[in-house]
Amino acid sequence: MSVHLLTGAGSGIGSALATRLRARGDDLVLLARSAARAAQLEQRFPGARTVAADLAAPTELASALAQQELPDRLDSVIHVAGVVDLGPVADMPVALWTAQVNVNLVGPAELTRLLLPAVRAAQGQILFVNSGAGLRAAPDWAAYAASKHGLKALADSLRAEEAPHGVRVSSVFPGRTATAMQERVHEQEGKPYDPAAFIDPESVVTSMLTVLDLPRDAQIPELTIRPGV
Repeated sequence: MSVHLLTGAGSGIGSALATRLRARGDDLVLLARSAARAAQLEQRFPGARTVAADLAAPTELASALAQQELPDRLDSVIHVAGVVDLGPVADMPVALWTAQVNVNLVGPAELTRLLLPAVRAAQGQILFVNSGAGLRAAPDWAAYAASKHGLKALADSLRAEEAPHGVRVSSVFPGRTATAMQERVHEQEGKPYDPAAFIDPESVVTSMLTVLDLPRDAQIPELTIRPGV
C-alpha cells in the first residue's frame, strides 16, 4: 500500500486525485492551509491523515510540520495546490506577485525540501502539477506564468539532484481544465465559462496515475495534456 502526501485536495484536480487514490486503497496525507480546512478534508476523505501548513507562508512551513506527525516514508509527494491572479505587468501589485510565487513555487520548494528524507527512504517520487502557462506566457499571465516557469526549473534541477537517491521527479502540464480555478480565470478574463469546453479533471488524474504507477525501470519526466479536438 502506497502513502501519498497531496496538496490541493480540497477541489479540482487534487480532489479528484485524492478520491481515486483512496478508492484503490492507498494511504493519504493531505496538506491543508489551516486546522479548519484540515477538519473539512478529514470529513470528505475518511481515514486520510491531515497536516495543517500554509503554502502562502513558506518560511513557516518547517515549524508547522515540526509540530505534527508525518510518515517516515512517503511513496510520493504530489503538488497540486495553486493560485492565479491575472493582470498586465503595468497594473500587477507586488502583493499578487508575492502570493502567486509563494504558493506556486516557493511553498512547493520548501515543502519538498522538508519531505525529501521520507521520499528518499521509500525511493519514491515527486510530482508537480504545473500548467500550460509553465511552458509559455500570454498577456496578463506574467505573474502566474513566472511562478510556473520557476516550478518547471525546480523540477528539472531536482530530477538531476535526486536521481542518485532513486527518487523520480515529474511535471505534468495540463491545459485548461474544468475546475473552480478555471471558472475564476474566466471571471477575470470577462468571458463566459463552459466547463464542457475544457479537460475533465478526471482525465488529468488518469494521466497522473500513469506517471505515478509506471514501473521503476522507466520514468516520465514531463507530460503535457491538452483539450481534445
